[in-house]
Amino acid sequence: MQYANANLSEELFLQSLSQRKPVLVDFYADWCEPCKYLDEILKELEIRLGEKADILKVDIDQQEKLVEVYQLRSVPTLMIFSEGELKWRMSGFKLVHELEADVLSFVK
Repeated sequence: MQYANANLSEELFLQSLSQRKPVLVDFYADWCEPCKYLDEILKELEIRLGEKADILKVDIDQQEKLVEVYQLRSVPTLMIFSEGELKWRMSGFKLVHELEADVLSFVK
């Protein structure tokens, strides 16, 4: 389970975005209560998606440059990238089946 892994470095984050399959990125903070709830949703989503997409997490308190680049103003913020391009973005969270549909809409 990649989602459950520790926070990615900026370099690994950027490398992960270049792949062909969609990448859902969870920008979170340890102090954020809604982020903790979303964490459980994303763990379930990772199981549902299998190899169709990846889910990554980025701690905004550890990656200040990414916060600036993506102009993050609240957490959780979710983004979907495909082939290195930002395709979708939202703040807050959705239910697992709603997020699954969002991600799958970018599977080729």
